Amino acid sequence: MEKRTQAKIDTEPKVVLKDVDTFDVNDLEIGPTWHRLTDIVAVVFDLKSSTNLEKGRTAEGTASIYDAGIGGVVRTLNDFGADFVDIQGDGGFGLFWGPQAYVKAMCAAITIHTFSSKFEAQLEAKWDEVPATGFKVGLSSGPVMVKRVGLERHLDMQEPVWAGRPVNYAAKAAQQADPERIYVTGSIWDQISQNDYLAFSCGCRGGLAKEAPPALLWNPIRLDKIPDAQKFGLSLESNWCDLHGELFCNQILSGATRRTDIPLEARNARDSLTEGTDFQAAVAERRVEREQRFTELVGLRERAR
Repeated sequence: MEKRTQAKIDTEPKVVLKDVDTFDVNDLEIGPTWHRLTDIVAVVFDLKSSTNLEKGRTAEGTASIYDAGIGGVVRTLNDFGADFVDIQGDGGFGLFWGPQAYVKAMCAAITIHTFSSKFEAQLEAKWDEVPATGFKVGLSSGPVMVKRVGLERHLDMQEPVWAGRPVNYAAKAAQQADPERIYVTGSIWDQISQNDYLAFSCGCRGGLAKEAPPALLWNPIRLDKIPDAQKFGLSLESNWCDLHGELFCNQILSGATRRTDIPLEARNARDSLTEGTDFQAAVAERRVEREQRFTELVGLRERAR
């Protein structure tokens, strides 16, 4: 085992650039080659207090909770076109890449958040005593390298490995979050902040139409377990509105970004979210990183010709 480890350390594997809109995880094979994707979005979900859900319930009752909860989240990720989903006990993650990756991931995350509230209410309606639960959700994005690892000729012992920050940082964001809020890292906000359908409310309160003008939905947070500029993130507390949620979701997926009903005060509030010195420095650092990644991508494509 030590000889194999040393041989792997001493040998630089081949890394192949893949266009994210043509990459298919099903084409991965066990071998020395890694595949590099320039930008993916990770949505991590984690069921709060899952261990305590077993207390006072039969095995069948506990199983029904997992079937309803985890199954509902996985169905949501699939409905929004997740390119890869992995379930890990009481949680897991979905990955999105290619065109509309960010908006599909955000729509999936908000739908999971909305489902979580109703899921907890249904549990409370069935059992007199049930611990506070729900799904904690975190998102992040960035480049990854991926390959399939495991034992050759044993398909049940093979899994894709996603080396990079997106899944790791999304998991750290979810760990710090609670079921009442979605936490996103700075790279997510950089891509969605100018989408009026994601940034501002519809103007409803409690399902009553047009009680208030649209308002900013997001608040700045610091993700303590993330060591770089991604830690300056944002949190979202709102679910999809019962009246306008489906409309907004469809508008987002159709590519719409601009609304004419947003007050100037709300737009100014959005612009001021990153006014702090630390947040401004983080935005600039992430911009430089994106530019460097683009330059690297162009160079890799030129060498591949």
